[in-house]
Amino acid sequence: MAVKIRLARHGKKNNAYFHIVVADSRAPRDGRFIELIGSYNPNTNPASITLDSEKALEWIAKGAQPTDTCRRILSYKGVLLKKHLLEGVKKGALTQEQADAKFNAWVAEKESKINAAKTAQIKGKQERQKAALAEETKVKEAKAEIVAKKKAEEAAKAAEAAAAAQAEAEAAAQAQAEAEAAVSEPATEA
Repeated sequence: MAVKIRLARHGKKNNAYFHIVVADSRAPRDGRFIELIGSYNPNTNPASITLDSEKALEWIAKGAQPTDTCRRILSYKGVLLKKHLLEGVKKGALTQEQADAKFNAWVAEKESKINAAKTAQIKGKQERQKAALAEETKVKEAKAEIVAKKKAEEAAKAAEAAAAAQAEAEAAAQAQAEAEAAVSEPATEA
């Protein structure tokens, strides 16, 4: 029986997540499997992977062949490196302590890289938000300036109209006063 470590699709349309399973290669993709050893969700950023490394290592040692995607996942989690180091211990190239030290150093380096990438992603998101806020503030200030200019123009027009109305009223009052003076002057002359 040919045994494969592969992904079984679950979830909704356009929102799939996968179970990492050990299955007979002749079984359907989402059908019968021998053992569930983890899950993979590519929808999160970064993709979330849960994997029972010991079971995966055990199945690889028994001869199970991972698919390409599962091989990448197993490599990312360090299962293939651990298998490589254990083979070195079996051949006598390394001691178990040396293999464990190398694996632990690799895990520490990998975690530091992942954490650095996560913090860079968070900082980038914060910078994009700050830039968007600054751009929005510039647009808001430009609109406020335009509105202030329009209000100043309207106030100037209103002041001109009021001055013109005042001048007209004064001219009308002066004309009326002159007319009254002209009417009262002939009466005083007579």
